[in-house]
Formats: sequence, C-alpha cells, structure tokens
Amino acid sequence: MGVSSVLLFQAPDMSRKKLFLILVAMSSVSLLLHHGSQFIWTMKAFKVGCSTQASSASKSTRPKHTSIAFLKTHKTASTTVQNLLFRFAERHNVTVALPFPACDHQFCYPRSFSSRFVHPYTVPPQIITNHMRFNYSEVRRVMPNDTVYITILREPASMFESLFSYYNQYCLSFKRVPNGSLETFMNSPWRYYRAGDKDSMYAHNTLTYDLGGDKDHLATDAAYMKAFIAEIERIFSLVMISEYFDESLVLLRHLLSWDLEDVLYIKLNMRAPSSKRRLSKDLPVKIRNWNALDTKLYDHFNATLWRRLTELGLSCVAKEVQMLRSAQDRLLRGCFGGIPQLRPAAQIKNKELRPWQPSSKVNIVGYDLPLNASYLGKEPGIKSHDLCLKLILPEVQYSQLLLQSQTLRYRKSHPKNILPYNRAGAVHKPHPFQRSLRDSPPLMRYQSDTRESPRIAQKKAM
Repeated sequence: MGVSSVLLFQAPDMSRKKLFLILVAMSSVSLLLHHGSQFIWTMKAFKVGCSTQASSASKSTRPKHTSIAFLKTHKTASTTVQNLLFRFAERHNVTVALPFPACDHQFCYPRSFSSRFVHPYTVPPQIITNHMRFNYSEVRRVMPNDTVYITILREPASMFESLFSYYNQYCLSFKRVPNGSLETFMNSPWRYYRAGDKDSMYAHNTLTYDLGGDKDHLATDAAYMKAFIAEIERIFSLVMISEYFDESLVLLRHLLSWDLEDVLYIKLNMRAPSSKRRLSKDLPVKIRNWNALDTKLYDHFNATLWRRLTELGLSCVAKEVQMLRSAQDRLLRGCFGGIPQLRPAAQIKNKELRPWQPSSKVNIVGYDLPLNASYLGKEPGIKSHDLCLKLILPEVQYSQLLLQSQTLRYRKSHPKNILPYNRAGAVHKPHPFQRSLRDSPPLMRYQSDTRESPRIAQKKAM
C-alpha cells in the first residue's frame, strides 16, 4: 500500500487542502533525496549554509554582491583569487577594470594606483583585481560606492622565501647576494638592501607596501602600525589568509552572498618543488624580524580571521569547507579526469596556458587541458569546456582575453568614443596617462623602462 493510501485511511477527517500540502512536502523530500548527489543541489545546500546566527537563511534571499575591489598582494595565492573573480565576472556579465596597455597586466605597479591607469574601455567597472599599490582615494574614483574591499595575506617567512626565489633576477637587493643565498641575505640584510633600489619593495615589508604603507618605517613605532591596521580594518571587509584559504573562502562566500560554484578554484602560479627552498630552523625568525611590519599585519589579521570563523561557528565552517572540497573534486574529475598534473611551462602543449616564467632560475608550473575536457555541471558542452579552460588560464593571458572581450563590448555600445588605433594597435593620440608616464622620472617609470614585460619575456622563452 502506498504512502498516500495510508494517509487517506489514517486521517479520514483531514481536509483535502492539508492532505495535499503533506503529499507535496513528502514528494519534495523524496525528490531531493533522490538527487542529493547532484551538483546543482549541492550549490543550493551550500548557499543555505549552517543554521547559525551568523549564516542565517536570510542571506540566501540577498542578491549576489558584484562590486568588489580585491587588492592582489604578491606571492599570497592572490592569482588564484583573481582567477576566481575573473570567472565570476564573465558568468555574470560584470565589467572588470583592467590596466592601460602601457601598464601591461598590472596597474603600473610599483607606482601608487591612479584612476588614470585604468583602460577607458573597462569603465565603469564593478570588479578590480590586478596588481596595484593600494591608493584608496584613487580606487574610490573608479569603483561604485557599494564596493566591498578584500585582500589576502601570507605568513611572512614562507612569503619572503617565495619572493626571494621569484624576483632574484629583478630585485637588486637580491641580486647583490653571493650565490643567490637567502641565508646570506638574512644574516646581514642591510648589507644588500637599498630602499631606493628598483624593485626594493620585494625585499622588505612587501605586504605593507602593497597596502599603501611605508615599508621602511621604524618597526618600533607602535602608533604607526596601530593607525595603519585600523585604517585597513576600516576599508577592508575581509582580509583572507593564504594558509587558511578554504576557510577564507567560506567567509568570502557569506560576505558576498555567493553560491558554491562562485568560489571553486584550482591553484595557480605555483613554483615547482625544485624551485622551493626549505628554511633552516632559525631562518623564519630572522625573516619575520626583518619584515616586522608585515609580521604585525599578518599576526593581527590572522587572529581576526579566526575570531570571525569562531563567530560563524567552527563546526559550520568545517562542513562548508568539506562541501567546497567535494564540489571541487567533482569539478576536477570532470575537467581533467582527476587531480590535474602540474607541468613545467615548456611541457604544456597549449602555449596559451603557459604561465609566465620570471627567470631561468625559477620554474613556474601550470596545467594542460585534455582535449575531451567537458565538465558535466550546469552547462555541458562547449560552455563547460570553456569553464575548464578558464579555470587554468594564467593571469597575463586571462587579462588580455578580458580586455579583448570588453573592448568589443565597449565599441558596440559607444561607437562614437572609439580611440583611433593604427595597424600596430597603438592609440594615435596619447592617453593622459601615457603623457604622464613619458614625463615621469626614470625610476618611477614602469617595467617597460627597467625590464622586459612578462609577455615579451614569455615569447622569448617559447
């Protein structure tokens, strides 16, 4: 005898309306249980979240927040976050602020950000995420009033080891060190470091510099750091921590009212194991002391992260992290047949998927996309193949792709405002930024005057 028949016999006095509602509810539960393993249901379950005060169901009724300024810091897993934001922007038809060509793929870093650095075909934007030295007043000139500000930090010792490896051929403070030894540098950093050198920001308190602070300020000035941290807390709604990346994404998802699919990722811009150094026992302490401002930033915001996670409920966070990783595992199986194999750039068949190599002394690895890649999620076929491709597309190539697509969109909607290009793709009349760059002091000019751009260096390596 069916469930509906039992109800009819057991409740003869029940109104037809109540009986109908019970049957609909039971059918819905049966349907959800039957499809409980489906990806789409997982998305909805994640959006509802844990039944805690901090993640109440009311958040699921909020529209997704799309105005986001992500300060992309150096060697902090920020490229992975950037890729996540790029993909979100494309899925939701959101404009991304991109650098003017003279800036390459960064907003003329290490110069302090200016609204003039933004390509005119990418305004008004809702997302900004390429590297910059943060300048709040200038970013506000570009971004909407409801913009949510986010950044990410990394433990200073491991971050500095990565910086030393990655920029050893650009940063003069590192190039002076005999045999490229990190230990030698840390034994006497002031012997090699010059505050006014090109790329000196990679050798001392890089996080502080990226956030717009004074990297060479006295670490003993407690009042300075207290005010600086207070300013960051006032501006940034979330400071992610690289070592707790998935937990940070849980907070990000709640902050922006996003779905699970919006925070899926694959790690990008990583070094091969052969390019990494194992720190000796006493080296982390020396690095943290040398980068004392960064250390204070990290320690403060790491503690802040865990306070917020505790408020959300650690058991809730653990469940959402597990849900995120399970969905991510399904995504990788769909795109790559499992965990994708990391490959040196030279071994990646598709040249468009080769990450930029900073020098011959460091190996940045990437991924190849199988020819039959087709993620069986919400959009099978060509769109799912595109999802898999964008998931592993390196920063430089993705920035170029977005600029191309947004330029086409701008030209269609603003036919009278198109800048005159010559055959080489250069603007005949210089943009105000180009004039300011031309007239600026040599030490303040971007890398086109001081080193090869990533695109040129990559082409030579091919």
